[in-house]
Amino acid sequence: MKMLLRLIALLSAVLLVSSAPPTCYSRVLSLSKEITESFRDLQTSKAVDPCVEALPRLYLDIHNYCVLAKLRDFVAYPRCEKVLQVSALKEKARSLYTIMISYCRRDLVFLTNDCNALENPVLFPAAPSIIQS
Repeated sequence: MKMLLRLIALLSAVLLVSSAPPTCYSRVLSLSKEITESFRDLQTSKAVDPCVEALPRLYLDIHNYCVLAKLRDFVAYPRCEKVLQVSALKEKARSLYTIMISYCRRDLVFLTNDCNALENPVLFPAAPSIIQS
């Protein structure tokens, strides 16, 4: 009987944890990563319209206040309207912008206001592997 109660308690805890809604921060973070990866895939795709090469750079750092202007500029970019992948990417960017300025406005903390960092991101190289002899 004790074993059955423990099993029920364990299953209840698992269901409770897995049903917890994502926080605003986690939603914004995951959506920004998804957009950045989609943009990178679009840029490296061979079967894409030439207008994609002219799109503004899209590196998103949600801790940088300039990301809001970056998202606005990307969504308002007038070219590539007929390319489906770009339209889908703009829709995701519009959703992220809306989430950031309305739903999560009070939950987000911007650590910097460096717009240049979004234009020329510093990508850290992978850690060197340690070779043991």
